[in-house]
This record gives sequence, structure tokens and C-alpha cells, in this order.
Amino acid sequence: MVILTIVLTMMLIRTLGQAALGRVAPQDVALLLGYTALGHLPTMLALSLFVSVVATLGRMYRESEMTIWFASGVGLGRFVRPVLRTAWPVLLVVALLALFVWPWVNQQGSTLRARFEGRSDLSRVTPGAFQSSSDGRRTFFIDRDSGDGDTGRNVFILTQGEHSTSVTTARSGRIEWRGDDRFLVLERGQRNEENTQGGERTISRFETYAIGVGERVRDDASQAPPKARPTLDLVRQREPLLLGELAWRLGLVLGAANLLLLGIGLAYSNPRRAGSWGLLFALLAFVVYYNLINLTQAWVASGKLGLGTALLLAHGSAFATALALLWWRDNAIRGLRRARPAPAGSASGSAA
Repeated sequence: MVILTIVLTMMLIRTLGQAALGRVAPQDVALLLGYTALGHLPTMLALSLFVSVVATLGRMYRESEMTIWFASGVGLGRFVRPVLRTAWPVLLVVALLALFVWPWVNQQGSTLRARFEGRSDLSRVTPGAFQSSSDGRRTFFIDRDSGDGDTGRNVFILTQGEHSTSVTTARSGRIEWRGDDRFLVLERGQRNEENTQGGERTISRFETYAIGVGERVRDDASQAPPKARPTLDLVRQREPLLLGELAWRLGLVLGAANLLLLGIGLAYSNPRRAGSWGLLFALLAFVVYYNLINLTQAWVASGKLGLGTALLLAHGSAFATALALLWWRDNAIRGLRRARPAPAGSASGSAA
């Protein structure tokens, strides 16, 4: 819950900034925030699982429970099986979220942003305020609207072309569909146009004048960003950019599993020393590992490494490091047991 609160706070600030810049609709902020939290849930679950393993085993070290286990002949490697038995449902959820929910969330967010950017220019206008069009060439002002969003009163339009500037005013304007195109139809107004090169001015009055506004939203799956593509599409298409996204998704799953083994080895703490240095080093290892996952995505996307090579290099080395850490801890424990001196009573008995 603490990690979720931090992520939601950061994403809320970012989403509100995008809404203030006019990139997303203000009424879609809560929905985008939910999509963002759902998309970051695999990372949050992996971090929570990693911290829980390190914190639980670290507490057993501090309370000398691990000392009792080691003295009974149970090595640190024996803790791998119960940890995996407890954590496999969370690993399954992380895999489903990373491989299937993550692209769906990004697709929904991209659709909302594209729909907001592709809406009509008149719908962008707030009564009593100036607003630029999607291409930045027109500036609209409406004194008041009818409440349905399709009709406005006292319309003002400033249009800047390559070689001319025009000002159009009208008593009223309404939205009309003509086939698949959307037009703003102005009634009872005039148009003042000035040629910026020659300085010529033209004034014309009209009863009805139609202006094309807005663009249709195109739902083209082939133009979707890589993070919004389904995982099966990434597997079928062998483009480096798409393979980089696939390496990142698979890296989330493999990283969550490797972090469990790393957590067992990194949870060691001396019960005679106060502090949480083990947890601090564990969090540092998490940050380094997930930055390595992002690096593998960049390497595969740029074509420097293949998908299999990048996964083997990053996650294979992490798996080997976790096994080496467990082996080192187990050997250190066995060495301490062999070097432990015999009790005084048993020594005197043998001498007798």
C-alpha cells in the first residue's frame, strides 16, 4: 500500500500536468490514473515480494531463529523451496500483468489521448476563452454555446496561413457532418483577409460559410506504439523495436523470480548489530537489476544484441549470482559449524 500510494501520487502529478497542457481531457484524469497504476502493478508486486522475503528472513536472523536452523543442520538453500511455494501465485499474477494487461492498459491510454487530440476544434473551445486548434493555425473564441457542444454564438476565428492572415467573425456556428468529414458552419458574418507579402486586404460578407475542423481518429493497430502491441504480435514480428519491448516484458517476469533467490541470500544480518543494512543493500540491488532490464530493452531495440542473448546475459547472470550467493552463505555456515569448539564437559569426559 505504501508503494502504491507513492506511485499514484507521482502519476497524479504527471497526469495533471498533461491535462494542464491540453494533452489529455480533464475528465479522463482519474481513468488514466487507474490505467497507469494497473500498468505499474507488476513492478510494484515484484518489489513488494522482494522486500517481504528480505524483511521476513532478516527478522529471523535478528531473532536468532536462523541460528537455530543452521545449528540443526538446515542450510540456507533449504529455504528456497518454501519461499517459491509461497510466492508462485504472485509470480503468476506478475506474468499475466506484464504479458497481457500491460499492452491492454497502454492501448486504452493511447486511445484516450488520440481521441482527445483528434476531436473537433470547436469542441476544444471553452466559452469566454481563446483556444488554438490541433494544428496551431487557428485560434477560436466563442462568446457562449448552446450547451450541447455543437452550436456556438458570436464566433471569432483567427487563421494564419503561409502567405495570409484572416479574421472571421459570425453570429453563430454549428457542427455538421458531411460524409466522414466534420465542418464548422458559420452564419451571418464577415471575413477579413490580408496578404502578408503584398499587403492586399479583402473584406467579404457571407450568410453561410463552412470550415473543415478536426481530424478523424484512426484506430490503426499497425501504427500503435510497441508498448501497446499484444505480446503475440511482438513474438510474430521480428522488428528490433518490438523485440526490445518483448525483452522488457519477459524481463519483468524473470526478474521477479530471480529477485526471490537474491532476497534469500541478501537477507543475512548479524543479530549483534543493529540496523537494516541488509534491506538497504537489497533495495539497491533491486534498483540496479531493474535498470539492467531497461538497458536490455534499449540494446535489443537498437539491434546491438539479440533477444535470447540479452535475456541470457542479464537474467542468466542474475540467476548465477543468486546461486553463487546461496552457495557462499551455505559454505560459510558449514565452516562455522566445523570450526565450532566442543563443549568443556564433553572434552573432560573424553579425557577421562
